Amino acid sequence: MPQAGYEKMSILECRAVTKYFGGLAALSGVDFELRQNDILGLIGPNGAGKTTLINVISGLYPPTSGEIVFDGRNITRWPAHMRCRLGIGRTFQIMHPFEDLNLLQNVMVGLLFARGASLKEASRKTREICESLSLSRLDRGVAKLSVLEIKKMEMARALATQPKVLLLDEVMAGLNADETRDMVEAVRRIRTQGVAICVVEHVMGIIKALTDRVVVLDGGQVIAEGTYDEVCSNAKVISAYLGEEPQCLPSGE
Repeated sequence: MPQAGYEKMSILECRAVTKYFGGLAALSGVDFELRQNDILGLIGPNGAGKTTLINVISGLYPPTSGEIVFDGRNITRWPAHMRCRLGIGRTFQIMHPFEDLNLLQNVMVGLLFARGASLKEASRKTREICESLSLSRLDRGVAKLSVLEIKKMEMARALATQPKVLLLDEVMAGLNADETRDMVEAVRRIRTQGVAICVVEHVMGIIKALTDRVVVLDGGQVIAEGTYDEVCSNAKVISAYLGEEPQCLPSGE
């Protein structure tokens, strides 16, 4: 369950962030705050702007206007690799592992290039990260990994950059109930390491199980923010996103 509430400092802020693609506003005046050691849920219908917001925060897209402040620094114009080195890690919905590298080597890349670790140090730290995620047999090629293992490897690659903030973009999509519970526990363990986490998911049971706060996007705008119960009882959220009964985790979670 989410941690008991107390006042926490903000580690990441988006201030009136807007992103246009041609004449289309994918994000419009988004104010967004992630607090230290929080797990924040980011939800909304398809096309709401969730992945676009993660892309803007991580530096894949520059914002059209607005500011991004991370750990007290204005990083609005910083490139993605500098944001990564500063402490912003992220996963991708569509994963692109290095097919010619094994599991261990795929994860080591983050430590070698983002942190400049030696091969020996990168190998040691990678094994620690993989162990924390219950990833074993690290010499296997990507083609021999299960869907769960591929998704854990994607998280491990992000963790290898040693982030202060971790942006998880639908890392549990396509998993069965047992695999989902496994990933929920993995995310909880990551939070205990002092990492603030933003989780994008469509399964409301995951959001309920993990998050301290929830931000709801629709049409590129924030339409609600608060606890899980607060946003689920918000009329705008019900109309835009929860019109049908939300899918929950199976009993036992």
